[in-house]
Amino acid sequence: MRMLQIAALGVSLICCACNSGSKTETSQNQIPADTVPVAVFDGDSAYVNVKRVVDFGPRVTGTPSHDACGQYIVARLETLGADTVMIQEGVVSAYNGDRLPYKNILARYNADAPKRVLLLTHWDTRPWADQEAKLDDRSKPVLGANDGGSGVGVLLEVARHLQAHEPQVGVDLLFVDAEDYGQSDGWGANEDTWCLGTQEWLKTKPYKDSVVPAYGILLDMVGAHDALFYREFTSQQLAKPIVDKVWSRALSSGYGDRFVNEVGTAITDDHTFVNRAGIPCIDIIECMNPTTKSFHPSWHTLSDDMNVIDSSTLKAVGQVVLNVIYNEPA
Repeated sequence: MRMLQIAALGVSLICCACNSGSKTETSQNQIPADTVPVAVFDGDSAYVNVKRVVDFGPRVTGTPSHDACGQYIVARLETLGADTVMIQEGVVSAYNGDRLPYKNILARYNADAPKRVLLLTHWDTRPWADQEAKLDDRSKPVLGANDGGSGVGVLLEVARHLQAHEPQVGVDLLFVDAEDYGQSDGWGANEDTWCLGTQEWLKTKPYKDSVVPAYGILLDMVGAHDALFYREFTSQQLAKPIVDKVWSRALSSGYGDRFVNEVGTAITDDHTFVNRAGIPCIDIIECMNPTTKSFHPSWHTLSDDMNVIDSSTLKAVGQVVLNVIYNEPA
């Protein structure tokens, strides 16, 4: 996963937005009536999903553990009643010359619906724990329980509910690969070295003869204890109506304490490229941790394991996403 990237508007503007204490206004008519969930998200079930993914080991693109996890995700989506599961495979070059055999996985629910929503997450992990204090540890791969695993765990639980209760809209669940192989220095010039799977998927996205999603929601690092989710800066700039929709639904769902109604910092993430492709997309991500002032302390370290994951955080994110989907009109 990418380190914090300062937006082109400059440090002072972002710091002002994050630290001044001013809130992004959300008028009362944007807040829906109290939400009665069609489906009750099970945080414990999502936790089990995360553990199963983590048990494969580091999911570094092109390794046996990565291949095994990809097969597992496909099998689970087929078991969970997806109308179709589409696999995009290929080889992409990383910034350092490594050739990465990536696999993007797309599961479609209510495939004939004329209106669609895209939910996505990455499922690969960082090849190097480059945020470790000890130099000897920085070359070791990351387990990625939170950074990658948490989003997979939530979306697989979402899939279980989509199988049981068909929403009014179509839902596409996209698991993208080769996200976390990017260059960690020179952020502004090197942002295209990240999210390689998403960039490849967007070149041939399966919407030429069907409906392009009305919007997208990216889940990244959504499982840590006591995680808070601010309105990520790029999402706020490029897809503010979707941010308003999700944060209002979080408030009406009883998770206003988790979804903080303030603007956070800017992140280069998969949603960056989805927005560029013309699909408004937001990022639900922990990026204002009180200790680091950025990502969770386990980010790109060997401590990103199951000890980081909290079922109540998975529950908060998953329930909000379900409430958004099931209240989305056709």
